[in-house]
Amino acid sequence: MRGFLLTRLLESVVTVWGVVTIVFFALRLTGDPVLLMVPFGTPPDQIAQLRHALGFDRPLLVQYVDYWGHLLRGDFGDSLRFNQPALSLVLERLPATAELALLSMLVAVIIGGIAGTVAATRQGSVFELIAMVGALIGQATPVFWLGIMLVLIFAADLHWLPSGGRGGLSHLILPVITLAAFSTASISRLLRSSLLDMRTQDYVRTARAKGLSEQQVFFGHELRGALIPVVTIVGIQTGQLLGGAVITETIFAWPGVGRLIVQAINNQDFPLVQAAAIVLAITIIGVNLLVDLTYVVLDPRIRLDRTA
Repeated sequence: MRGFLLTRLLESVVTVWGVVTIVFFALRLTGDPVLLMVPFGTPPDQIAQLRHALGFDRPLLVQYVDYWGHLLRGDFGDSLRFNQPALSLVLERLPATAELALLSMLVAVIIGGIAGTVAATRQGSVFELIAMVGALIGQATPVFWLGIMLVLIFAADLHWLPSGGRGGLSHLILPVITLAAFSTASISRLLRSSLLDMRTQDYVRTARAKGLSEQQVFFGHELRGALIPVVTIVGIQTGQLLGGAVITETIFAWPGVGRLIVQAINNQDFPLVQAAAIVLAITIIGVNLLVDLTYVVLDPRIRLDRTA
């Protein structure tokens, strides 16, 4: 247990370092943020003074080392646009993104789990056909197109649901459907495939030979084994939803971290983008660690002391 956690902690530290380094240098390739902060026609000497005050006139490596020095003290810098601590701005938006991402994944797990189970246990039936065709459509439909179509139909034409913003349950329906569509399709197809594969395993055949009921075999052996790859894809896609809900948040004007990152990139707000990237990286790492721990519960053959 201790070795497992230490290994994962070391991997997490290396991952965060890589994220910080890549984002830091990539942002510096986008141009000079000072030019967006001053009015058109500002004298060059005033621009130089502002650049010096913000530290952007120093060598790049010096800026990088200085940034790490501030990070280790818990200082993520101030937003260039909002003139507020960058970390606080990200944390203010994080609950909105977490709400949207986790609810979308919950819907995907429930619907995808039911569809995948029905498709596996009702092979050759119309239920399997409907489930697999729906899964294929869900994986093939672009997120931006689906979101726009839902807004046009249910908000603009029918006026049943709001087109954007964060509020009550009605504001969640369209963005959750948009964000959950691909994950639902992936989970249903993977669960069906895993359940069918479990039926050919020797220990499942042995369980049936011992006289266990079909329900005992299904829930105690087939489903438990089939959930391992499903947990993997759920963990990966939960991380993607937390960090990659940019399109959905933009379409529905959802005040989350994804939309904040888009605004920060457009404004070349370096501290804000860096703070958002670090927070999302740590969140995704936490989700992956939870997935690793879940493996042990589902399959006793997997041991925490295995680092591979």
